[in-house]
Amino acid sequence: MASKRLMVLGNARRPGVSEAAKRLLPWISQLATVVVVDLEQRVDLSQHDADFTLVLGGDGAILRAARQMGNRQLPVLGVNLGRLGFLADLSVDALQNWLPKVIQGDFRITRHLMFEMFEGPPPSSESRGRLVLNDVSIFNGAPFHMLDMDLLVDGAPASRYSADGLIVSTPVGSTAHSLSAGGPILGQELDALVVTPICPHGLGNRPLVESGSRTLTIHLNSGSEQAVVVLDGQETLILKKGHSITVRKAPVQFQLIKVPGQGFYKTLREKLNWGTTPNYREE
Repeated sequence: MASKRLMVLGNARRPGVSEAAKRLLPWISQLATVVVVDLEQRVDLSQHDADFTLVLGGDGAILRAARQMGNRQLPVLGVNLGRLGFLADLSVDALQNWLPKVIQGDFRITRHLMFEMFEGPPPSSESRGRLVLNDVSIFNGAPFHMLDMDLLVDGAPASRYSADGLIVSTPVGSTAHSLSAGGPILGQELDALVVTPICPHGLGNRPLVESGSRTLTIHLNSGSEQAVVVLDGQETLILKKGHSITVRKAPVQFQLIKVPGQGFYKTLREKLNWGTTPNYREE
């Protein structure tokens, strides 16, 4: 059997990542061919080919790696050196047990919707935007007045929001900022999206779940002179009053390697304490 080729990505700014990479790489190199090691997000990954990507760090490192891979998405095996580890749910100890098995094919791949975001109205179908795995969020800027925004779905007016902001989330991102703002939990492999207003001024503004095939345009009417658009909590752009952004399904999917025993609801229970009964006081 030919040696598997893998990329090792991560976030060197995260404490312990560089040390873990230095300790693990000699062992990993005995199991597979390491074609790229990039902990600083400096390498053009389009110039390299591999069978899968090993990401060291945490969920933020996986979000960064997904955008860095661009339109050549490889299956990702995440190693959690961060805090929560919702996507990167293998510990270093678990990696030493599972990596040889993954290289032998003992895993499954889950595929997940990604967004591409454009500044302005909907572009042509051939245009390529900025890739997003979790969410596109709009926040008000100074002087922090409430934002007045219009939402168009496939070009048709859908809703008007007076709110502190708005979150457009993928199913993967539904358990992140959107959930904290009162949005629903979506099954991670759904072809859907959710629009969640942040502190809306109106009882009629509730989270909206739509088909992942829809194109959303958000127009900033008034409020602060400019708002901030944040992609995956990491990349920031300016949205000025009178301007708009467009969010639509990307032509690629994020691919996550799952080893036996892992599952979405298991992660929800263990990481977010979801579905547990109240801790009643005994009489």
